[in-house]
Amino acid sequence: MSFIICDTISKTYGQGDACVKAIDEITFTVRSGEFVAVMGESGSGKSTLLSIMGAMNTPTSGRYLVDDIDVYALDGEKQADFRREYLGFIFQSFHLVPYLSVVENVMLPLTTTGHSRRVKEFMAHEALAWVGMADKAKRLPNQISGGEMERTAIARAIVNNPPVLLADEPTGNLDTRTSKTIMTLLARLNQQGTTIMMVTHSTACAGYAQRVLKVRDGLLIDTPNPAEAAACV
Repeated sequence: MSFIICDTISKTYGQGDACVKAIDEITFTVRSGEFVAVMGESGSGKSTLLSIMGAMNTPTSGRYLVDDIDVYALDGEKQADFRREYLGFIFQSFHLVPYLSVVENVMLPLTTTGHSRRVKEFMAHEALAWVGMADKAKRLPNQISGGEMERTAIARAIVNNPPVLLADEPTGNLDTRTSKTIMTLLARLNQQGTTIMMVTHSTACAGYAQRVLKVRDGLLIDTPNPAEAAACV
Protein backbone atom coordinates (compact mmCIF):
# COMPACT_ATOMS: atom_id res chain seq x y z
CA MET A 1 0.00 0.00 0.00
CA SER A 2 1.30 3.45 -0.93
CA PHE A 3 2.18 5.74 1.98
CA ILE A 4 3.10 8.74 -0.20
CA ILE A 5 1.31 9.59 -3.44
CA CYS A 6 2.38 12.30 -5.86
CA ASP A 7 -0.37 12.48 -8.48
CA THR A 8 0.32 14.45 -11.70
CA ILE A 9 2.06 17.25 -9.81
CA SER A 10 3.18 20.29 -11.78
CA LYS A 11 4.82 23.51 -10.67
CA THR A 12 4.96 26.56 -12.92
CA TYR A 13 6.70 29.87 -12.23
CA GLY A 14 5.92 33.11 -14.05
CA GLN A 15 3.36 33.82 -16.75
CA GLY A 16 3.18 34.16 -20.51
CA ASP A 17 6.55 34.14 -22.29
CA ALA A 18 8.31 34.12 -18.92
CA CYS A 19 6.51 30.95 -17.82
CA VAL A 20 8.81 28.16 -16.62
CA LYS A 21 7.51 24.69 -15.79
CA ALA A 22 9.82 23.42 -13.03
CA ILE A 23 8.12 20.03 -12.83
CA ASP A 24 5.63 18.60 -15.28
CA GLU A 25 2.87 16.18 -14.20
CA ILE A 26 5.10 14.02 -12.03
CA THR A 27 3.43 10.89 -10.67
CA PHE A 28 4.89 8.27 -8.33
CA THR A 29 4.19 6.48 -5.08
CA VAL A 30 6.38 5.54 -2.11
CA ARG A 31 5.78 2.67 0.28
CA SER A 32 6.05 3.13 4.03
CA GLY A 33 9.64 2.44 5.09
CA GLU A 34 11.08 2.86 1.58
CA PHE A 35 14.35 4.72 0.88
CA VAL A 36 14.09 6.64 -2.42
CA ALA A 37 16.80 8.78 -4.00
CA VAL A 38 16.00 11.57 -6.48
CA MET A 39 18.75 12.32 -8.99
CA GLY A 40 19.14 14.85 -11.78
CA GLU A 41 21.22 17.73 -13.03
CA SER A 42 21.03 21.19 -11.47
CA GLY A 43 17.78 22.86 -12.52
CA SER A 44 16.10 19.55 -13.34
CA GLY A 45 13.31 20.11 -10.80
CA LYS A 46 14.34 17.69 -8.07
CA SER A 47 14.64 20.32 -5.31
CA THR A 48 11.28 21.82 -6.33
CA LEU A 49 9.77 18.36 -5.99
CA LEU A 50 11.28 17.92 -2.52
CA SER A 51 9.98 21.33 -1.38
CA ILE A 52 6.47 20.35 -2.51
CA MET A 53 6.80 17.09 -0.57
CA GLY A 54 7.86 19.18 2.41
CA ALA A 55 4.58 21.14 2.29
CA MET A 56 6.56 24.30 1.63
CA ASN A 57 5.76 24.95 -2.04
CA THR A 58 2.19 24.68 -3.29
CA PRO A 59 2.00 22.87 -6.64
CA THR A 60 0.28 24.57 -9.56
CA SER A 61 -1.71 21.41 -10.18
CA GLY A 62 -1.93 17.82 -8.98
CA ARG A 63 -2.36 16.19 -5.58
CA TYR A 64 0.09 15.20 -2.86
CA LEU A 65 -1.05 12.70 -0.23
CA VAL A 66 0.75 11.27 2.80
CA ASP A 67 -0.94 8.60 4.89
CA ASP A 68 -4.22 9.43 3.08
CA ILE A 69 -3.87 13.13 3.99
CA ASP A 70 -4.38 15.48 1.03
CA VAL A 71 -1.66 17.88 2.14
CA TYR A 72 -2.46 20.89 -0.04
CA ALA A 73 -6.17 20.65 0.77
CA LEU A 74 -5.25 21.58 4.36
CA ASP A 75 -5.32 25.17 5.58
CA GLY A 76 -2.07 26.85 6.65
CA GLU A 77 -2.34 25.91 10.33
CA LYS A 78 -3.10 22.27 9.60
CA GLN A 79 -0.25 22.13 7.08
CA ALA A 80 2.07 23.32 9.85
CA ASP A 81 0.70 20.56 12.08
CA PHE A 82 1.31 18.06 9.28
CA ARG A 83 4.94 19.16 8.86
CA ARG A 84 5.54 18.89 12.60
CA GLU A 85 3.94 15.46 12.96
CA TYR A 86 5.05 13.75 9.75
CA LEU A 87 8.22 15.34 8.39
CA GLY A 88 11.86 15.75 9.30
CA PHE A 89 14.13 17.94 7.14
CA ILE A 90 17.85 17.71 6.45
CA PHE A 91 19.29 20.60 4.43
CA GLN A 92 22.56 20.75 2.51
CA SER A 93 23.62 23.97 4.24
CA PHE A 94 22.68 22.62 7.71
CA HIS A 95 20.58 25.71 8.66
CA LEU A 96 21.82 25.69 12.24
CA VAL A 97 21.18 28.83 14.30
CA PRO A 98 24.71 30.15 15.02
CA TYR A 99 24.02 31.60 18.47
CA LEU A 100 22.26 28.46 19.79
CA SER A 101 24.14 25.48 21.18
CA VAL A 102 24.01 22.12 19.43
CA VAL A 103 21.35 20.79 21.81
CA GLU A 104 19.30 24.00 21.53
CA ASN A 105 19.34 23.67 17.74
CA VAL A 106 18.07 20.10 18.04
CA MET A 107 15.29 21.26 20.36
CA LEU A 108 13.87 23.73 17.80
CA PRO A 109 11.27 21.37 16.26
CA LEU A 110 9.93 20.77 19.77
CA THR A 111 9.09 24.44 20.34
CA THR A 112 5.34 24.07 19.78
CA THR A 113 4.87 20.55 21.12
CA GLY A 114 3.76 21.51 24.62
CA HIS A 115 6.45 19.44 26.30
CA SER A 116 8.26 20.87 29.30
CA ARG A 117 11.79 22.16 28.75
CA ARG A 118 13.15 19.20 30.68
CA VAL A 119 11.39 16.75 28.36
CA LYS A 120 12.56 18.69 25.29
CA GLU A 121 16.15 18.59 26.52
CA PHE A 122 15.88 14.86 27.20
CA MET A 123 14.53 14.21 23.69
CA ALA A 124 17.25 16.37 22.11
CA HIS A 125 20.02 14.62 24.08
CA GLU A 126 18.60 11.24 23.04
CA ALA A 127 18.68 12.28 19.37
CA LEU A 128 22.24 13.60 19.73
CA ALA A 129 23.36 10.36 21.35
CA TRP A 130 21.84 8.42 18.45
CA VAL A 131 24.00 10.32 15.94
CA GLY A 132 27.11 10.18 18.12
CA MET A 133 27.07 13.83 19.19
CA ALA A 134 26.30 13.51 22.91
CA ASP A 135 29.65 14.99 23.92
CA LYS A 136 29.19 18.09 21.71
CA ALA A 137 25.76 19.14 23.00
CA LYS A 138 26.89 22.41 24.59
CA ARG A 139 29.06 23.61 21.71
CA LEU A 140 28.07 26.29 19.20
CA PRO A 141 27.87 25.43 15.49
CA ASN A 142 31.15 27.28 14.77
CA GLN A 143 32.90 24.99 17.27
CA ILE A 144 32.15 21.75 15.42
CA SER A 145 33.15 20.30 12.04
CA GLY A 146 31.01 20.12 8.89
CA GLY A 147 30.29 16.44 9.49
CA GLU A 148 29.28 17.19 13.06
CA MET A 149 26.99 19.98 11.85
CA GLU A 150 25.32 17.52 9.49
CA ARG A 151 24.90 14.98 12.29
CA THR A 152 23.37 17.75 14.40
CA ALA A 153 20.99 18.50 11.53
CA ILE A 154 20.01 14.83 11.41
CA ALA A 155 19.39 14.81 15.17
CA ARG A 156 17.17 17.88 14.77
CA ALA A 157 15.29 16.19 11.92
CA ILE A 158 14.56 13.02 13.92
CA VAL A 159 13.95 14.50 17.39
CA ASN A 160 10.17 14.28 16.84
CA ASN A 161 10.42 10.71 15.49
CA PRO A 162 8.80 11.69 12.16
CA PRO A 163 7.71 8.87 9.83
CA VAL A 164 9.12 10.70 6.78
CA LEU A 165 12.59 12.20 6.38
CA LEU A 166 13.34 14.59 3.50
CA ALA A 167 17.03 15.13 2.76
CA ASP A 168 18.34 17.67 0.25
CA GLU A 169 21.94 16.84 -0.73
CA PRO A 170 22.80 15.75 2.83
CA THR A 171 26.44 15.06 1.92
CA GLY A 172 26.92 17.87 -0.62
CA ASN A 173 29.41 19.81 1.52
CA LEU A 174 31.23 16.83 3.03
CA ASP A 175 34.30 14.76 2.18
CA THR A 176 34.00 11.12 1.12
CA ARG A 177 34.71 9.61 4.53
CA THR A 178 32.26 11.88 6.36
CA SER A 179 29.66 11.34 3.65
CA LYS A 180 29.83 7.60 4.26
CA THR A 181 29.24 8.19 7.99
CA ILE A 182 26.17 10.32 7.25
CA MET A 183 24.76 7.81 4.76
CA THR A 184 25.28 5.00 7.26
CA LEU A 185 23.18 6.97 9.76
CA LEU A 186 20.43 7.47 7.17
CA ALA A 187 20.51 3.76 6.29
CA ARG A 188 20.10 2.90 9.99
CA LEU A 189 17.11 5.23 10.23
CA ASN A 190 15.56 3.56 7.21
CA GLN A 191 16.16 0.10 8.67
CA GLN A 192 14.23 1.23 11.74
CA GLY A 193 11.22 2.11 9.56
CA THR A 194 11.69 5.74 8.55
CA THR A 195 10.59 6.56 5.01
CA ILE A 196 13.35 8.60 3.32
CA MET A 197 13.28 10.81 0.23
CA MET A 198 16.77 12.07 -0.61
CA VAL A 199 17.88 14.44 -3.36
CA THR A 200 21.49 13.76 -4.34
CA HIS A 201 24.03 14.21 -7.13
CA SER A 202 26.13 11.37 -5.73
CA THR A 203 25.83 7.92 -7.26
CA ALA A 204 27.54 6.52 -4.16
CA CYS A 205 24.83 8.02 -1.94
CA ALA A 206 22.10 6.84 -4.30
CA GLY A 207 23.49 3.34 -3.81
CA TYR A 208 22.05 3.34 -0.30
CA ALA A 209 18.52 3.77 -1.67
CA GLN A 210 16.15 0.98 -2.62
CA ARG A 211 14.91 2.92 -5.64
CA VAL A 212 16.01 5.94 -7.66
CA LEU A 213 13.83 8.51 -9.40
CA LYS A 214 15.59 10.34 -12.23
CA VAL A 215 14.35 13.86 -12.96
CA ARG A 216 15.23 15.63 -16.20
CA ASP A 217 13.79 18.94 -17.41
CA GLY A 218 10.92 18.65 -14.95
CA LEU A 219 9.98 15.17 -16.12
CA LEU A 220 10.32 11.96 -14.15
CA ILE A 221 12.06 8.79 -15.24
CA ASP A 222 11.46 6.08 -12.64
CA THR A 223 14.31 3.57 -12.73
CA PRO A 224 14.36 0.27 -10.81
CA ASN A 225 17.76 0.48 -9.16
CA PRO A 226 20.55 2.93 -8.29
CA ALA A 227 23.04 1.45 -10.78
CA GLU A 228 20.72 2.01 -13.73
CA ALA A 229 19.85 5.51 -12.57
CA ALA A 230 23.50 6.40 -12.19
CA ALA A 231 24.17 5.27 -15.74
CA CYS A 232 21.47 7.67 -16.98
CA VAL A 233 22.94 10.77 -15.33
